[in-house]
Amino acid sequence: MSVLQAMILGVIYYLGNSSVVAGPIGYYTIYRPLVGGFLTGLVLGDPVTGTMIGATINLMYIGFISAGGALPGDMCLAGILGAALGITGGLDTEAALAIAVPIGLIGTLLWFGRLTLDSAFAHLADKFVEKGQGNKVWIADLLLPQLMLFFMTAIPCFLASYFGASYIQGAIDALGGNVLSVLIVIGGMMPALGIGLTLMYIFKGEAKIFFFVGFLITVYLNLSMIAVGFLALCAAIIYMQIKNTAKGGAVNE
Repeated sequence: MSVLQAMILGVIYYLGNSSVVAGPIGYYTIYRPLVGGFLTGLVLGDPVTGTMIGATINLMYIGFISAGGALPGDMCLAGILGAALGITGGLDTEAALAIAVPIGLIGTLLWFGRLTLDSAFAHLADKFVEKGQGNKVWIADLLLPQLMLFFMTAIPCFLASYFGASYIQGAIDALGGNVLSVLIVIGGMMPALGIGLTLMYIFKGEAKIFFFVGFLITVYLNLSMIAVGFLALCAAIIYMQIKNTAKGGAVNE
């Protein structure tokens, strides 16, 4: 693999994680191992193998959900590096899948580390506002987070792509011990924080009754998540119709 190819793979990984540059399109396309594997294969001249490896890795994350900031595994990094190492090393899909497991672990550590460091930019934005420098908020909101994201995603992916599996194993060994334990603890706190923030917004408005109704339906009626989702959709539509009708009656009066 050439240096240029490794650099392009690093940029692809960055785009898959950047909601500013690639937007939500990047998260729902590049971030997925199937697409990431195809793009990796395209860069390395073997899109068919890249797609096959990416699709196999994608099966690991078929039930992927990031609730409250939790990340069970970085499927974007696993898809890109799994396909890259599989193509350059001549590995079959099963071997590439085995490599993708520790790769996803490294991506999880990068994810939790980035969320932790991003909190500093929120405080920096608050300081700009307190000083009446609202025109500088974009620095803390956009410029610095994106620069940090680039260095935390593109550079590790570039190094791992260029130097291969030995670099990945070295990174896992280097992150062992206290650093790994601290990041795991922080990552375990993220779901609770996310759920707490969600509940805070729910209880600010009129929707809190629906939270309790949904909880009771889920616990005591033993319905599946799909059934509860459809019931919630129907309840939301009926609620909005009643609310709009009441507003229309008040205006007519």
